[in-house]
Amino acid sequence: MNKVEMVDLKSQYLHIKDEIDSEIQGVLNSTRFIGGPLVSKFADDLKSYLDVNHVIPCANGTDALQIALMALDLEPGDEVIVPSFTYVATAEVIGLLNLKPVMIDVEYDSFNINRSLVEEAITPKTKVIIVVHLFGQSTDMEGILDLAKDKELIVIEDNAQAIGAEYSYANGQKKKTGCMGHIGTTSFFPSKNLGCYGDGGAMFTNDEEIAQRLKMISNHGQKKKYYHSVIGCNSRLDAIQAAILGVKLKYLDNYSTKRNEVANKYDLAFKNITRIKTPTRSEYSNHVFHQYTIKVLDDRRDELKNYLLEKNISSMIYYPVPLYSQEAFSSLTNVTSLPVTERLCKEVLSLPIHTEMEEQVQDYIIESLCNFFENE
Repeated sequence: MNKVEMVDLKSQYLHIKDEIDSEIQGVLNSTRFIGGPLVSKFADDLKSYLDVNHVIPCANGTDALQIALMALDLEPGDEVIVPSFTYVATAEVIGLLNLKPVMIDVEYDSFNINRSLVEEAITPKTKVIIVVHLFGQSTDMEGILDLAKDKELIVIEDNAQAIGAEYSYANGQKKKTGCMGHIGTTSFFPSKNLGCYGDGGAMFTNDEEIAQRLKMISNHGQKKKYYHSVIGCNSRLDAIQAAILGVKLKYLDNYSTKRNEVANKYDLAFKNITRIKTPTRSEYSNHVFHQYTIKVLDDRRDELKNYLLEKNISSMIYYPVPLYSQEAFSSLTNVTSLPVTERLCKEVLSLPIHTEMEEQVQDYIIESLCNFFENE
């Protein structure tokens, strides 16, 4: 068996090669490489897909988070509540802007921020709650939004891993992730469910005033060329990436369906392995499976990972170290231990999952993993 990778971007590209190549050639022919109609069209198409009032493309997902915070008139030392179990970018931008990250624990089953702990963490200096829809499933948003409204706080959704997922409110209303809080952000990193062939990102909002600030800040703080109202940055999605994303957006729901098929097969295969906990499907959100992340119990995770590597199967640990234990945050937080985060860092293992997964490849992954536990 050849090396089994976490994603197979080449096969995905080959399935849509003619469309992608045509769109890229169109950009080259136009020589409109920055901005222009293709970037605007992609923003409009994504806006329609998400059913949100404004989509502002930018250069990458980290910029999207940073610009979102820059648009809020925060003061140095203001507190931003953030989950402790997430990628570094979510908290990194908080420190970069001289704000204080308040890291709190997550739910063991969902991997997402714990609403009751959010409430406990609020102080007079709290201004923002950042939720992360981790691995492809929404945080339970309704309670967090009600809490934020009551405390007059801003909610930012880091939607880099869950674009296309849908949240169901108690009254039956449904909304796409990234479009429920004040600002949503996403990354178009190539391995994302909606990924380009380089770097890219976007911000979403239903608030007209916030939208104008996001646009202005991402374009050197200017509304009119050479007239700069605020200090901004240069963060733009280029036209070639917008053209690629415009093609792939048409397939996003189909990609989610295929990822769920792979996840369902994993679930069925692993259901009787007592030392594995398969991903939870919540009652309030569908799952788009950016990652298929199992929990390996009894301190067997690293041994399993090494065994799979011997079998030429890739796997990944997202994330091996809590944010508060990272040296970069040593002066920014006084958190020393959060039990759920620390348990997850020792148990989680993500298996290959992508839109072009071949049946025989997944069968080999399943057989290898099952053999590991059968042969103990």
